Amino acid sequence: MWSFFADLIQNVGTDHTIVVMDADGMGKTRRYQVRPSRMMMTWGGSLLGVGATVAVLIAFTPLRTQVPGYGTEEMQENARLNTLRVQALQDSLSAQRHYIQRLRGLITGRVDSTPLSEEGRPESRGARGARSPNEEGGAPGGEATESSARNAHRQPAFAPTVGVEGNAPAALTGLSFPLSPPVTNGFPTRGFDVESGHYGVDVAVSEGEYIRAVGEGYVVWADWAQDGGYTIAVQHAGGYLSVYKHSRRLLKQLGDRVTTQEPLAVTGNTGAVTTGPHLHFELWRNGLAQGPDAYIAGW
Repeated sequence: MWSFFADLIQNVGTDHTIVVMDADGMGKTRRYQVRPSRMMMTWGGSLLGVGATVAVLIAFTPLRTQVPGYGTEEMQENARLNTLRVQALQDSLSAQRHYIQRLRGLITGRVDSTPLSEEGRPESRGARGARSPNEEGGAPGGEATESSARNAHRQPAFAPTVGVEGNAPAALTGLSFPLSPPVTNGFPTRGFDVESGHYGVDVAVSEGEYIRAVGEGYVVWADWAQDGGYTIAVQHAGGYLSVYKHSRRLLKQLGDRVTTQEPLAVTGNTGAVTTGPHLHFELWRNGLAQGPDAYIAGW
């Protein structure tokens, strides 16, 4: 067979007679006149035609999507949009993580309560006369000591007034002072004490009582805390945040909107820092702990 093709290639421009006959030499023979040059042109043209047809089909029909590594404009645009979405999601998650860390520190009491200046640096003297570390005899270099941080919370940052000042969301009404107690059948056993780091009021109460919201707001924390057990926090208008700790069971979830005196949780004795069934209640405004006994009626 190879010798036959070799003879055709060596004599491309001449005519050849091809005789077709049976292997045993019997039967009618058939003769064909061929010119190798024409055969090669026909075969080459056919291959080019087939290749051009395939190329057109791939370029102008949906068949191109079946080619590995060939992306359509729509796929490329979707990939670009997905990349932008992922970047935006990463930025959002980073901001949310930072917010949650600050909120967790606020609820657990591990916050830096030193007043900040407009540039974000600790002031030498706060709004209520808090003195700088150097004035208190602290370490040089401006590092705040524990006593100077507590002095920032020695008295309520703002005196209670009727209504709430500032820009409150239109959907929320301001707190109405004096506030109704979060529990009805309890009595305070430990008050607001900055020196010991107790930024709230402990109220002795039997288990199973409803813990009610002191005002309208949104639940911004509803989870377990190591020290406070089941803890729930409500953000109110005017920068107020109320925190309720040591619950036996939570009745609300993160993001729920609550009204004044709506049940939030059930009293209990959960958490590491507790000696019996009670409610630990805190009230914050703009990141500063307030003395709840100055705001709650009957305390």
